[in-house]
Amino acid sequence: MSDTGAAKAPSPAKPGRRTNIPLGILYMLAATVSFAGSSAAAKWLVAIYPVGEVLFMRQVASLVTCALMILPFTGLAVFHTRRLRAHGIRAVSQGTAQTLIIIAFSLMPLASAVAINFSAPLFATLASAVFLREAVSPARWTVLLIGFLGVLVISAPGADTFQIGAVFAIGNAILYGSVTAGVRGMTATESAETLIMYQMVLLTVIFAAFLPFGFIVPTWIDGSIMLLIGVVNAFGQYWWTRALHLAPASAVTPFYYFSLVWAILLGFLLWGDVPTVSLLIGSAIVVGSGLFLLWNETGRRPGAANR
Repeated sequence: MSDTGAAKAPSPAKPGRRTNIPLGILYMLAATVSFAGSSAAAKWLVAIYPVGEVLFMRQVASLVTCALMILPFTGLAVFHTRRLRAHGIRAVSQGTAQTLIIIAFSLMPLASAVAINFSAPLFATLASAVFLREAVSPARWTVLLIGFLGVLVISAPGADTFQIGAVFAIGNAILYGSVTAGVRGMTATESAETLIMYQMVLLTVIFAAFLPFGFIVPTWIDGSIMLLIGVVNAFGQYWWTRALHLAPASAVTPFYYFSLVWAILLGFLLWGDVPTVSLLIGSAIVVGSGLFLLWNETGRRPGAANR
C-alpha cells in the first residue's frame, strides 16, 4: 500500500502534521463512546432489516455529516491525492470489516464481538510475519499464541457452545488490524480530512451495491435511528482518524479498549447480557496480549512510537 512521493496539493489536502498526545487520547475516548453506541443500535436494527440496508443508510448519513464538517473549510481540494489506489484498498478492507462485524453483532452478544475485535493487533502481527516476512521473536510468537487462546476462551468453542458469530468477528479483527496500520502509514502524506472524505465516499458506493439483495422500507422511527447512528458514527470515525493523526499509535491505541466497557454496559442495559467468566478472562488475555505487542513494537525500534 506504499506510494512514492508525497502529494503536492493545496493546503487543505496536505497535512501540517503535529503531535498532541492528550488531545489524541481524548479523541480516541470520544470515538469509543460513539462506536459503542452506534454498534448497539446497529445490533438492534439488523434483527429487523437487511445488513446491507443498515450499512448503506448509516453510511449515507455519515457521508453527509462529514461533508458538512469538512468541505466548507477545504473545498474540493480535499480530494487531491496521489494515493487513490491506497484509498481504494482501505475502503474495500474497511467495508468488508464493517459488514462482518455487523453480522457478528446479530449472532452474538455485543461485548463478545467487541472483545474479539481487540485481537486485531495479533492478526496484524501474524500477517506481517507471513506476508511481509518480518522477523518475529520467540517472545512475540508466545504472546500471539496466548492472545489467540483468549479469543478461543471468548468464543467458547465447545461442541455445543461455539458461537458462529465469532467467525465473523475474527474476520473483522483481521481486516481492522490492516486498516489501522494502513491509516497510520497514510497520514505521512494525507490529511485527516482527505482520509475521511475518501473513506466516506467510497464506502457509500460499496454499501450501495448491497441494496439489490434486500431492502425493507423502514418505519420513520427506525429510519431516523439508522440516520442518527450514521451521524454518530461519522463523528466517531473523525475522532478516531484525528487520534491517529495527532499521536503515536502507542499513545492512543490502549484507550480504544474502553470500547469494551461501554459494550458491556450497553449489552446489559439493552439485552440483559451479563458478562460471563469466559468473556472477562478471555478479554483480559486478548487486551493484555495486544498491549504487550504494542509496547514491544514501539520499544524495539528507535523512533517507532513516533511514526
